[in-house]
Amino acid sequence: MPEVPPPLVIVLTGPSGVGKDSVFDRMVERGVPMARPATMTTRAPRPGEEEGVHHFFVTPEEFERAFAAGELLERSGEYGKQYGVPRQSVRAALATGDDVVIRVDIRGAESLRGLLPDALFICLIAERMGDLASRLEGRGTESPEERSKRLAMAPDEIERASRFCAMVVNPQGRLDDTVDEILQLIAAERGRPGRGPISV
Repeated sequence: MPEVPPPLVIVLTGPSGVGKDSVFDRMVERGVPMARPATMTTRAPRPGEEEGVHHFFVTPEEFERAFAAGELLERSGEYGKQYGVPRQSVRAALATGDDVVIRVDIRGAESLRGLLPDALFICLIAERMGDLASRLEGRGTESPEERSKRLAMAPDEIERASRFCAMVVNPQGRLDDTVDEILQLIAAERGRPGRGPISV
């Protein structure tokens, strides 16, 4: 009986508004078997987000306690809010045997790079900066000032991510094309010689 390869860890990153959640949701809709560990954040839930599914929503004090106790793989501050990846969430996701997708901002991906050197890092980018602006405006969860800050940071974030990520363009209205490209990257990584299990 052929040996079952260990699950991949895919770190999906990109600037704000690029469509990380939309890409993951479409992969699930298409029946791609993958687990997504919930991240921890101090920000308020957005419409449609569920506690323990998308994120663990905590107070700043609870977040600091979790970090001090070594419960988080990484932490990053974004626009006055804290985000982190709980170690136990990743372990539970790996235990399912499915590939694991960790969705983080680019600073979070930079931190995870040292902790998960065998993970596949994918950075989504918009086809045009105007697309990023319209997506941020369309989701309506940030003030105009916050949107401007996020857009101003995007070019530098993308440049930093290009040093260690596979870059995938997520064109407006062509979500399935983006998913197809990501699945090709995953298939290539799965066949990479010498790939071993990832522990956290």
